Amino acid sequence: MKKKHVNARLICQVSAAAALVLAGNAMAADAFSSDSKWMTGDWGGERTKLIEQGIDIKADYVGEMGANLNGGYNDDKTARYADQFGLGVALDLQKLWGWDNTQAKIQLTNRNGYNISNDRVGDPRAGTLSSSQEVYGRGHMVRLTQLWIQHQFFDNKLDVKAGYFGEGEDFNTFPCDFQNLAFCGSQVGNWATNIWYNWPVSQAAIRVKYNINDELYAQIGAYNQNPSQLEHGNGFKLSGSGTKGTVLPVELVWSPKVNSLPGEYRVGYYKSTADADDVREDVNGLDAATTGDDYKSHNSKSGYWFVAQQQLTSHNGDATRGLNIAANATFHDKDTNFIDNYQSVMFVYKGPFDARPKDDIGIGAARIHVNKDVKRNAELLNAANGVSDYDNAAFSPIRETEYNYELNYGIHVTNWLTVRPNLQYITHPGGVDEVDNALVAGLKIQSTF
Repeated sequence: MKKKHVNARLICQVSAAAALVLAGNAMAADAFSSDSKWMTGDWGGERTKLIEQGIDIKADYVGEMGANLNGGYNDDKTARYADQFGLGVALDLQKLWGWDNTQAKIQLTNRNGYNISNDRVGDPRAGTLSSSQEVYGRGHMVRLTQLWIQHQFFDNKLDVKAGYFGEGEDFNTFPCDFQNLAFCGSQVGNWATNIWYNWPVSQAAIRVKYNINDELYAQIGAYNQNPSQLEHGNGFKLSGSGTKGTVLPVELVWSPKVNSLPGEYRVGYYKSTADADDVREDVNGLDAATTGDDYKSHNSKSGYWFVAQQQLTSHNGDATRGLNIAANATFHDKDTNFIDNYQSVMFVYKGPFDARPKDDIGIGAARIHVNKDVKRNAELLNAANGVSDYDNAAFSPIRETEYNYELNYGIHVTNWLTVRPNLQYITHPGGVDEVDNALVAGLKIQSTF
């Protein structure tokens, strides 16, 4: 897309957001009431009636702008916009049809737009490891993201969910209020190469959870690993053709109260049963970049993770406000995975000002480390090709560690609209030392219709 078209689209999107802000502040009508949970209101009470009957209609929008202010691979300044529309329905089948302790959900998503990280922040030969616009990706298309049914057994001790959904809905879950991908959602899915598909991609799956007590539960899942579901036009694919194996995650989740403040701690492990290529060695255990032979195949790959979230303080006795800390860490198979480890830490203060009790301010830092065998493979490949100059188009960039930082402020405009301006700083984009550190200005819009 030409720059002027991107900028025109950006202007339209930001103008639309501004119109929503003005409408939310200026109109007292139910459809744009700042106290309503939905921009379109309660439909004269019909929406609440539907929920009471077991039908909860979901409609939402996320839009993200990124502009390269300084540095990066290409310092020709521009702005990019990416967004996602979601439409779905959550069903309480006990209310609808008398099926005790049974729920279901259908969700569609549509993503569009362009990402500033792809060619401005990162070297296009290497890309970036994270993304300054997390909502970008998985094709400009409509996808069936959720189609599942869930039932609780034995006084809600055992919970079983089956259908089509992604691992990150239940395992290694994490909020997505930051705009940089390194601080948003299930991080295993970002770094477990080609096996764990995050939102909006769905997979045939089953998840079984057992509630040990009110604070502790264990769960296990099985997810069809089918790369063809990533392809354009396969957003509604339900067949098993193209299946390579199964992803098997297990997790223990503890949700204690510390000084009466909530926390959540997750530790988990995953294994993929699909064949996975070695990142360096060939079929004979030698360097594939030197021999030119096929890379060695392994019959599985695995990894593990840790997630911690804890509210540390309340604000003048108000537990809905205060300081929260969160940390993520993932570790992956060094034989087969491009990224071998990742860590992040985030601080969020909810309700920092009495005049703005529902706003929040957040800051985060993340480290993404490339497998040393990937670096060595690129060095050997350059040597085999007789290329040593980074500026040579045939040069394979040497990747090591990328660091991402974000500072954001969430403006709670209404109960259905949050606007989150942010600044991001990316050190060694793509893990490539030759690429200048980049400063990116972002704007995240989250709205519920």
